[in-house]
Amino acid sequence: METTSRNKTLTLHDDEKSFSEEYVISVTKNTRRTDIENKIVCQSVFDTLDFLPNNFINLVFADPPYNIDKKFNDVVFKKMDIQSYEAYTEAWVSKLKSKLTHDASLYVCGDWRSSPALHTVLSRHFIVRNRITFEREKGRGAKTNYKNCSEDIFFCTNSNTYTFNVETVKLRKKVIAPYRENGKPKDWKHGFDGTSYRDTFPSNIWTDITIPFWSMKENTEHPTQKPEKLLAKILLASSNENDLVFDPFLGSGTTSVVAEKLNRRHVGIEIDRHYCLIAQKRLRQAKEDKRIQGYTDGVFWERNAGNNIKQ
Repeated sequence: METTSRNKTLTLHDDEKSFSEEYVISVTKNTRRTDIENKIVCQSVFDTLDFLPNNFINLVFADPPYNIDKKFNDVVFKKMDIQSYEAYTEAWVSKLKSKLTHDASLYVCGDWRSSPALHTVLSRHFIVRNRITFEREKGRGAKTNYKNCSEDIFFCTNSNTYTFNVETVKLRKKVIAPYRENGKPKDWKHGFDGTSYRDTFPSNIWTDITIPFWSMKENTEHPTQKPEKLLAKILLASSNENDLVFDPFLGSGTTSVVAEKLNRRHVGIEIDRHYCLIAQKRLRQAKEDKRIQGYTDGVFWERNAGNNIKQ
């Protein structure tokens, strides 16, 4: 597929359409942690979880198929009734439970259709601590309904002991009406050009997320790709360097790519061969380029902030 100079969507060349054992493996028997660390497992999550060791995952990010008709390259997911989708979710969540450490955290994505089933299942196995809603500025307008431009992420923990590094995920925002106390800025600072800004605590409403599109280097052809910035927030908040991050529905590889960039170990499972190849290419690139759009110098920036509030 040819791309223009402005279109940065990642594509595969002919010499990139085969697997390297350095990155992609299959699992057909019980494995050790060292066998699968920093690997992509190219097969179904339901054919893989039973072979994985127990108590080895520190953080899970799961973006399962939402309960809608959707084609993922050669894999087609068909919409189910709510009871069947709940049973589908129970099938992989229950298998995953024993693989987590006692202090592990779990983030699971959904939309307004799938969220009720997700909450029901997750509540059986974990402590559901919050539901993050992020604004997705993409989306088609609708004449007989409201435009669907948000998605949910359930934040769960395996116990009351868990990692949450709040200082690493504050959002730098412009201050519209800076307040002073005794002539000094109160809870805000000056940027290099005099612009006022504040580093704010993270909330459960995320409006600073940009869904990858054709002019972004991280963009791929995967239809439900999550942004690297979104994963960076989750990984920095709920894991530490050298922790193991696990994604049972890896897609085009964003979770593993961000884990690589942030010095976490990672394991991802993806059923589609083509997406595994894309993830493999992205992991190779991540070893050389650690940049994450929207996250610079240890700071998350509000959308379209540019550098005008950068110190």
